[in-house]
Amino acid sequence: MTSSGLEAVFLANRERLLRFLVAHGAGDAAEDLLHELWLKLTATQTGPIAQPISYLYRAANNLMLDRYRSTQQASKRESDWTEIVSDPPPSGERVLIARQQFELAQSTLDELGARAATVFLRHRIDGIAQRDIASELGVSLSTVESDLRRAYRAMIDLRRHFDEV
Repeated sequence: MTSSGLEAVFLANRERLLRFLVAHGAGDAAEDLLHELWLKLTATQTGPIAQPISYLYRAANNLMLDRYRSTQQASKRESDWTEIVSDPPPSGERVLIARQQFELAQSTLDELGARAATVFLRHRIDGIAQRDIASELGVSLSTVESDLRRAYRAMIDLRRHFDEV
């Protein structure tokens, strides 16, 4: 069945698909999910489908599950954020310890050399891809990987030191 054939099956069964979504917990989002399914059908090119109605029900169910998971993650994120925001500020002692640990981490990176420190910070803090860092610094990808290994090892060792103290 071609995409246009699948669209025809969708249109012929639109009300059934809508009832399916409502019955399976989509609630007020059923119309939105059905519209999203239509957009996906019209945007993608599919090959022949032997069981088009089953395919549509499965796709509708998957969209509903995706929406549910997304809603759950957003709710958890909001809950976590509220928890973080409502926590009291750290004590002066914790702030001092955090500053000392940061300074130790910075000096540990500095001991590795400017390039290794830059590679680590660009990759871990700025989120730049290794290949892009290699291009920026005019070095090979394997050099960037080597610098990252050294920096990770140094940070792991430093973390172990913090855990022991």
